Amino acid sequence: MTDTHFYHSVYFWLRADGTPDDARSTADGCRTHLAGIPGIVQMHVGLPAGTPRDVVDNSYGVALLIEFESKEAYDVYETHPDHLRFIAELRPLWSRVQVYDAVPG
Repeated sequence: MTDTHFYHSVYFWLRADGTPDDARSTADGCRTHLAGIPGIVQMHVGLPAGTPRDVVDNSYGVALLIEFESKEAYDVYETHPDHLRFIAELRPLWSRVQVYDAVPG
């Protein structure tokens, strides 16, 4: 059996002129807006761990990691109204967003 899961990692950098609550607002928004979208197997939201290694980038504000049932489930997510609402409402808090997508290897 082939594993068809799809992994979506999103890193949010918060605006320098933002407030200390912006990380919590972004993390809470991930949970409230995105968790109910069909096709999500697992979703994790976190903050930088502050790991003191040269190869670790701790400069982001919030990390979102989602495992989807398949690439097709991810495609549904991309245009789902809850995902689009999340972006529209919270985008003003972010200075940068970086996405890394992966499939089982």
